[in-house]
Amino acid sequence: MLIKTLLTDKKIKVTIAILITIGIAILCLVKLGPPPIQVKYADKIQHCIAYFTLSFAWMYALVTNMRSLIVIVILCVFYGIIIEVLQMTMTEYRSGELLDVFANTLGVLLALAIFRSVFYKKRSI
Repeated sequence: MLIKTLLTDKKIKVTIAILITIGIAILCLVKLGPPPIQVKYADKIQHCIAYFTLSFAWMYALVTNMRSLIVIVILCVFYGIIIEVLQMTMTEYRSGELLDVFANTLGVLLALAIFRSVFYKKRSI
């Protein structure tokens, strides 16, 4: 019953999306220690997963038609760019990277593809 409420109540879905948005901002703008295990491009994978989660949460919470879906995609990509700019300009311990923007955008596009395949049935001609 609780899970059904979480999946259907719009206020809860929007609250979860807001918390994810705030969480990403905090994680991207605060000083974190070095990761315990160094893996090449692990941060890019983390960016992709974070922005996939962000985008999918907003899509699930707010999409009612194709136009709202496109608006969410654009806003999520723009949010990723803003975070990277803030890292470059407002922190001394973080750096904004173009590859991070690409990883963020890839996460958004993956969310779009999966969301469309799950929630939009293909129309026959």
